[in-house]
Amino acid sequence: MSAILQIEGVGKSFGGLRAVQNVSLSVTEGRLSALIGPNGAGKTTLFALMSGFIKPDTGRVSFAGRDITGQAPHLNARMGMTRTFQIVQPFAAQTVRENIAVGAHLHVPGRAQALARAESVAQQVGLTAQLDKLASDLTVAGRKRLELARALATRPRLLLLDEVLAGLNPQEIADMIPVVQGIANSGVTVLMIEHVMQAVMSLAQEVWVLAQGQLIAHGTPADVTNDKAVVEAYLGHGAAERLQKVVAGDTVRGEAGKEVQS
Repeated sequence: MSAILQIEGVGKSFGGLRAVQNVSLSVTEGRLSALIGPNGAGKTTLFALMSGFIKPDTGRVSFAGRDITGQAPHLNARMGMTRTFQIVQPFAAQTVRENIAVGAHLHVPGRAQALARAESVAQQVGLTAQLDKLASDLTVAGRKRLELARALATRPRLLLLDEVLAGLNPQEIADMIPVVQGIANSGVTVLMIEHVMQAVMSLAQEVWVLAQGQLIAHGTPADVTNDKAVVEAYLGHGAAERLQKVVAGDTVRGEAGKEVQS
């Protein structure tokens, strides 16, 4: 399969802060991938660089074989790259149906067609029963689904999800995971920023790990969670060695228990 998104040597600084440093990655079309890392790693900044909300100081961004470095977000969305935001801000005085229709208007000029598209998308994300409710009356979980629906209504080829599970309780997370999987199964390429490792482990086919603005690991979810550099990035210097000792100690105690039982 070919790459739908490629970033090469992308960097961005804000004053003296190097938020993203020489990052290169390639997102394969048709896959569900994840970008993870500790708070402040530069993940959302990287999304903004990909999608055109921020122009990189260095490097190149290509989408569907075309150089889009610094191109405006609405033009990228028209090409098929759409992103969600960690802090959702729906049009509170409008209904769920009307909010989703806003996204549909990117490609659908007529109001009736946009509203019909909204119904179809609402069904895909589990909002059918909420279509005539005001966005202001939705729960946090409902607003997350609405943010997802507005993005889907633009008919994306690539969907960038920025912590779509943030703020949800365990049951709401469990309910949302099949929704995200269903979007990927429908043919949309998905790249998600996520802190909920349960979701990363169950959804992602490949993972990139960002720390202090730099990529430090890439592989399957199992690969990166066992990577010493990743453990250190999340838990601090020496954490990988301490965890190994704990695991080794548990193994020794387990073996001793087996000997006693035998």
